[in-house]
Amino acid sequence: MNDIILNALKSIKYPGYSRDIVSFGLVKEVAFNAGAVSVNLELTTASPDVAQQLKGVCEQTLKALPGVSHVIVQVKQPSAPAGGAAKQSQSPWSNQTRLPGIQRLIAVASGKGGVGKSTCSVNLACGLSHLGAKVGLLDCDIYGPSIPLMMGINQRPTVSDEEKLVPPGSHGVKLMSMGFLLEGDAPVIWRGPMIMKTIQQFLLQVDWGNLDFLLVDLPPGTGDAQLSLCQTVPLDGGVIVTTPQEASLGVVRKGIAMFEKVQVPILGMIENMSYFITPSGERCEIFGHGGGRQEAARQGIPFLGEIPLYTAIREGGDCGVPVVVSAPQDPPAQAFFRICKALLAIESRTG
Repeated sequence: MNDIILNALKSIKYPGYSRDIVSFGLVKEVAFNAGAVSVNLELTTASPDVAQQLKGVCEQTLKALPGVSHVIVQVKQPSAPAGGAAKQSQSPWSNQTRLPGIQRLIAVASGKGGVGKSTCSVNLACGLSHLGAKVGLLDCDIYGPSIPLMMGINQRPTVSDEEKLVPPGSHGVKLMSMGFLLEGDAPVIWRGPMIMKTIQQFLLQVDWGNLDFLLVDLPPGTGDAQLSLCQTVPLDGGVIVTTPQEASLGVVRKGIAMFEKVQVPILGMIENMSYFITPSGERCEIFGHGGGRQEAARQGIPFLGEIPLYTAIREGGDCGVPVVVSAPQDPPAQAFFRICKALLAIESRTG
């Protein structure tokens, strides 16, 4: 019966959001006995309006279930600010925890797979490190972690005296990835709650130390990993990676909308695979050209730059030495360094 109750609660959306109260983690306890249903909700807002609305909808929904004769919904909320009314914020993100010692937490996202987001993540992380910043890189692609390969390291993290994972480092960047915890090519076959718990642990139970930037390499889509990240920590911004063609840009718009929905500022857009220069010097725009710049202008967000198709970039990812490390003066690396400098300029203006 508890599964039936939970499925019914999944139909209840948090006010103002498309996500349900179960996926937000607000349902803490469910019990059923002799026709009576008991549900405990724990909210992160002190707003009495939100509590009253959710309580009423839960009672109405559960009373409609077969075999239910009585419903008790208890709602726990944080205390309202002293000397004033409860804040009317209806956001479920108010239980976020700022990571100590980390100045800027930036997500690298695409919405669509196969656009080179992880390639951009490792080169931006190494590029910022090369420019003097203290940098960490968190691989949030639990199902298909690629950061260990692209950074040339595959070792289990150690455990500190405080029982936190100590992230291994490569090319001057601290790293954490599910790939460090897997044996060989073992797949991760998990449901959403396990993904969310793992990402929370990678954020809160890792000894990141003092960092100027922690970049988070997100998987494609707008699902559990993205939701867990936004619920757990406040993001300072997002960087969107796209390729020029409309097939990529259409999905990227959903990623931008996701960040806007959770009130994360977009720092800028990168157009990857912009064009290819043949050995004879001919420029080939394989996936079209300029779509990223045009979309950034349409969205009113900064365009950070273009990354052409270079064999050296692919080779760097395959051998575990990003191109900004192996050949920092060459054109492929310079394309990433220009984006790193643009990011630093944006961050300096935003504080």
